[in-house]
Amino acid sequence: MTFAPDFWTTHVGSVPHIGAEAISGWLASNLDIPAWPQLSRRTFRENMYVQYSPPLPHVVLDEAHEKITVDTTGDLTPALETFYERYLADDLEAFGLRPDYAQGFYAMLDALRAVPGDWAKGQVTGPVSLGLTVVDQDLRSILYNDLLADAIVKNAAMNARWQVRQLRAIRPHVIVFVDEPYMASFGSAFISLSREQVITMLDEVFAAIHQEGALAGVHCCANTDWSVLLGTAVDILNLDAYGYLENLALYPAELRAFLDRGGVVAWGIVPNTGDIFSVTPEGLAQRLRDGLKLIGDKARARGVAIGVDELAQRSLITPSCGVGPATGEIADRALEVLVRTGDILQDGSRRW
Repeated sequence: MTFAPDFWTTHVGSVPHIGAEAISGWLASNLDIPAWPQLSRRTFRENMYVQYSPPLPHVVLDEAHEKITVDTTGDLTPALETFYERYLADDLEAFGLRPDYAQGFYAMLDALRAVPGDWAKGQVTGPVSLGLTVVDQDLRSILYNDLLADAIVKNAAMNARWQVRQLRAIRPHVIVFVDEPYMASFGSAFISLSREQVITMLDEVFAAIHQEGALAGVHCCANTDWSVLLGTAVDILNLDAYGYLENLALYPAELRAFLDRGGVVAWGIVPNTGDIFSVTPEGLAQRLRDGLKLIGDKARARGVAIGVDELAQRSLITPSCGVGPATGEIADRALEVLVRTGDILQDGSRRW
């Protein structure tokens, strides 16, 4: 069955809140697909690159200076052997989120139990972004370490599977997004990875999510070569539609193929900056409608049929990125506007 959410609401992950319970309850009660909150200001351990790192070998966490590195000066073999023994044994618990690294995840489980619903969303930092951001003692990205690169991918895949099982115990339908902000630098001098390497790494994580019967999403919070992400096995593409919606119109054939295999676009139409105070839900809803029409018109001009109604039915809406870096006032306003914009679009879609 095709997933046709018709402008349901969800969010990216990070929030500026310190306490987990109140924001988890709000998200569970107000979003169509609540996602667990990453509380990066509560502790450095909830940083999106740190949360998923404990299973990796030789991780050095300097919480006082908020730095994470991997020490490759010694022999990695024993630690990697332990890592792969757990992987081959399908020991998902060894790759799960720890309560002291992800208080928001466990608070959301409690919130989901208290609020009836069918859907839930998790997220894991993707191998490209984690592998390029975390460095060794010589400041070399660990993704370029041949011994660690495969472990990074498998760590993300196993954690995603673990999340699906935890969430599915409460809600029947689960989505896990793979967050890849570093894809905004793909094709630049900052990333020496080929298109094929990126697709292979991401598809391994997506396959793991599909193995558990869940939907896989990918989030990039800036512009990128969208043909790369559309060329993977992902089910949901999440982009900053407030800033970069028009760029997706440059890939009509790839978008058409994505839709043909059941793909959904999660439009990050709600700004996560001070702009939130100069926009309205009505204005954002119209901005997205105009954007969908633009994509359809540009596709038709290139001989590709993408209907506005079809795009609308295959749409989620989100903030443009995580609201974690914002002030509490901006974050709360963005989430409130997200809900109201969703209501307008869901009602209006019946008349498109």
